Amino acid sequence: MDTTTCLKSLLLAIQQYRDGRTAQQAAQLQKQVEVIWGLKCEQLLTSGSALTSECVSMLVELTANPHTEPSLKSSIISLLAQLASDNSTRELLHSSYNLTSTLAAVIHCYSSTPGEPLCLQVLQKLTYNTRVFQSNSCIHQLLEFLMTSIQSHSDDIILPCLGLMANLCRDNPSVQTHIKSLDNVKPFYRTLINFLAHNSLTVVVFTLSILASLTLNEKVGEKLFDAKNIHQTFQLVFNIIVNGDGTLTRKYAVDLLVDLLRNPKIAEHLTRYQHFSACVTQVLGLLHSKDADSATKVLELVLAMCCVSGLRSQLCDVVFRPAAPKLRAVGRKQGGGLECGLALVQWLTSPVEGAESCSLQVLSLLNKLLESLAAESVSECALSFVEMLLPVLLGLLKSLDPAQGDAVLRKHCQRVTHVTNLLLNILHKHLMVSVEQESATLNMSLVRFSYSQVCAEALLKTLELMSKLRQQVKDMETGFYRMLQDQRIVTPLSLALTSHHREHVQTALALLLEATPLPDFPSMMWATSQEVFLFCRWFDILNPVLLASCGLSALLNPLCFCRQLQEQMKDSHVSDIIEVYEQKLAAFASKEGRLQDLLEAKALALSQADRLIAQYRLQRAQAEAEARKLASLLKDAERRREDLQGKLSCQALEVERSKADMGELLQHNSRLQRDSEEHQALKGAYNSLLNRFNETEQLLKELQTAHILLTKQTLDHSWLNLRALEGVLGMRCLCFCPLAGLRVSLQAEEEKVQEKETERRNLEETLDILRKELNKTEQARKDASIKASSLELQKSQLESKLKLREEELNKHSAMIAMIHSLSSGKMKSDVNLSL
Repeated sequence: MDTTTCLKSLLLAIQQYRDGRTAQQAAQLQKQVEVIWGLKCEQLLTSGSALTSECVSMLVELTANPHTEPSLKSSIISLLAQLASDNSTRELLHSSYNLTSTLAAVIHCYSSTPGEPLCLQVLQKLTYNTRVFQSNSCIHQLLEFLMTSIQSHSDDIILPCLGLMANLCRDNPSVQTHIKSLDNVKPFYRTLINFLAHNSLTVVVFTLSILASLTLNEKVGEKLFDAKNIHQTFQLVFNIIVNGDGTLTRKYAVDLLVDLLRNPKIAEHLTRYQHFSACVTQVLGLLHSKDADSATKVLELVLAMCCVSGLRSQLCDVVFRPAAPKLRAVGRKQGGGLECGLALVQWLTSPVEGAESCSLQVLSLLNKLLESLAAESVSECALSFVEMLLPVLLGLLKSLDPAQGDAVLRKHCQRVTHVTNLLLNILHKHLMVSVEQESATLNMSLVRFSYSQVCAEALLKTLELMSKLRQQVKDMETGFYRMLQDQRIVTPLSLALTSHHREHVQTALALLLEATPLPDFPSMMWATSQEVFLFCRWFDILNPVLLASCGLSALLNPLCFCRQLQEQMKDSHVSDIIEVYEQKLAAFASKEGRLQDLLEAKALALSQADRLIAQYRLQRAQAEAEARKLASLLKDAERRREDLQGKLSCQALEVERSKADMGELLQHNSRLQRDSEEHQALKGAYNSLLNRFNETEQLLKELQTAHILLTKQTLDHSWLNLRALEGVLGMRCLCFCPLAGLRVSLQAEEEKVQEKETERRNLEETLDILRKELNKTEQARKDASIKASSLELQKSQLESKLKLREEELNKHSAMIAMIHSLSSGKMKSDVNLSL
């Protein structure tokens, strides 16, 4: 399955999960996340695909949602950690997708979840060499959490907490000021100082980095990094770099030493460190490995050391020092840096599309080291190193196939620029004793490519190198002049003449002076080039002046010319000679008059040009001042926009939580409505039963009355006619039967009355229970109504706040658009002024 299909399936699973949030949909989404994770597409974010951007945005949103399952959230965070493979993707996740603030909020809200160490590790990866603004409330809470966790001595999260704190504090004055202003900063310092005795080198490096960022210019830092302790610190850091726990530890150790070297006192202490040469040799020995990340950090450290003037000579001794024959085998067995120069040369030949940063760093390092050498005191070691280096450098100048793409060509041009700089430096120091003709064919072909500043700089440096070598290498002069007469040379020369670098302008002027006398130089194209229009006018002004000065100098002594003419033509007639002389003298006088008029016109043009240049410089200074002011306003607006964006995200989270609470309340209200309807139905049934009970009770009373009457009548008749009835047996039998029937019916009616009474009591008990439940339901409905009204009020308040935030964001967007329009207008006015 290809990547596009997997991303579409992931997007569909995310949408289904957001709509339903069932366990089955969560399992399906987690499965799709694991499928993307298994593809290992580290460069997925840099592709610029809209589908990828939408998927990543939704994944970050699910990470920030508090209702997302913890297992699913851990899988998403693992996938985002895999996507943050290099600096460009980390910058995208930090700036475009706001993943740093999201993970900080997750850590603050769910600090007790099992996925917390994973969030800390991803945050440590994201914030490395990234500036994080502390104005966001999530960052404040994250700093408090980190300080609390570090002081709690929890072994599970102490390592990522220290690494993340080191990232946030490094080169970030706002975070440093915020931490120093906290009340518990002194106990935090004491905890960090205790960590210096930890058995893990990674913990020690993280702790030293935090202490250097927070206390280097304070009293605590002066005590920690004073003259007594600094040599031990140097030895510790160098040991960690050489024998560290891994690439991560080595990376932070190099950053720590680079930060310490920025302090002049510590840099001076390092110049007097007696083991410096041995330590640098061991550090450079790491270049023999094939790890590009370690090599990059090692070269970064050595370049930082080159910025300290007292260390350059010692670095030259280490780099240019050859390995002793007896020690070479030992150096190979121990992995030492005895052949440091050879390791540097090996990294020069790394491919452009691979570890190109290492190659450029080596070229910059060698350029700085050779600049520090004095031409008159070059050692034999340096000469032998240059002899080994020259073939490699000349091999790097070979032409590149343009079909490989603009990105590869741009990197190649950057490397060509560094190589030519190094070769020019070697020529300037007189280190290039002889150049082999067959190895110095500088085939820097002009490819079909729209020249950027990088390509123009590479071409100019190559032409400058060819100019230096044209007398020493066969056919170099022919190729040099042929390239100068190519029409495509106009664009790089124009870019160089309008550059802000003085060296580029001087190089372009020198090449232009070489090119203008050539017959096929594209002079007409210079008139159409806006960048060099003013420069061409200067040449038009200066050339006649130079010619006029030459002509006037030839006419200063006409008598001498006459005498010479007389001596050469003694046999000619004097009158003819005088006539010819007068004609020539008149012609020269007329030419002198025209030249004088031309000089006056050119002088007037020069004064006008000077006034225009002064006016242009004044307007340009004003425009630059306004541009700086607008840039500062833009930066403030961007900072405020980021603050408002953070607050808006927090408000959006609160609104989502309120919506979820409102949904739950609406469900509870619907349940209460159903209970109320059931209560009304039970109440109707109760009323019907009550009516039946009243009717039955009325009937019972009537039957009781009739029973009493019948009983009285029966007793009266029985006592009055007893004796009469006793004599007549047949009549007794006839009278006894109805009386027995009446007694049976009376007993039956009494039983029915008792049953009705029992049923009435049961109905009364049921009615009491229903009344109690009705009261409870009514109270619950009142509470729910009050809570719903309060939530509605909070919702209205949040909506008003969101409207205010949106209005402020619209104002800031309008201000930013106005600033961009003003800045673009200023750039256009600069172009018109240059005309």
